[in-house]
Amino acid sequence: MSRRVRQLDLDLCETHRWGGRRAGAGRKRGPNPRDPHRARAPLAARYPCHVTLKIRRGLPSLREGSFVREWERSLTAACERGRFRVVHYSVQRDHVHLIIEATSNRDLACGMKSIGARLVRAVHRVFSRTGPVLADRFHRHVLRTPREVRNALAYVLLNARRHLAKTAGRLLSSRPILDPASSARWFTGWTRPRGPCISRRPSAVANPRTWLLHRGWRRHGLISPAEVPGA
Repeated sequence: MSRRVRQLDLDLCETHRWGGRRAGAGRKRGPNPRDPHRARAPLAARYPCHVTLKIRRGLPSLREGSFVREWERSLTAACERGRFRVVHYSVQRDHVHLIIEATSNRDLACGMKSIGARLVRAVHRVFSRTGPVLADRFHRHVLRTPREVRNALAYVLLNARRHLAKTAGRLLSSRPILDPASSARWFTGWTRPRGPCISRRPSAVANPRTWLLHRGWRRHGLISPAEVPGA
């Protein structure tokens, strides 16, 4: 006489494993998240851009006079490429701000590849080092209105005053001095008739061609060298 064998239940509970698509998976975002490598929105030629290039930690400050002079010399040869123009810049300790005009995403990418390579080579020459320099791909913010362009110009050209106000809590000097590590010397949109100290040296940046960057932003008033962007 055969005996019926009772079938046992199998424990098919899901086991926790590494990887896979699940809630909370993947590397967590740190305090300084990288710019995601997603396709950028199309760029219209009539819109200028505010572009930021960041360098890796542990490198010397880019605001050293020797680097600023080398960067200015290198930028002079690459600021005007027809379909890509560097109109303004500001060099900070670990990043560089740029105001760019480009006719398309492709022109912007090609132009920034050249600018990034020049920045890396300038760092290698001045600080006698080798190896990676850039921390991530460039960050882009498209400027679509006169107000945005005016704010971006003040932010870039007066960025050193902004950092000083944040670290010191106040500005140590009431007399506005143009940042020598920026293109403020060639900017003609200051509130004073001739500007605080307009340079007579050949410009290291290109002349703007878009309406927004050439005259549209002036609808919201000229920029005072005593402003503190974001204050």
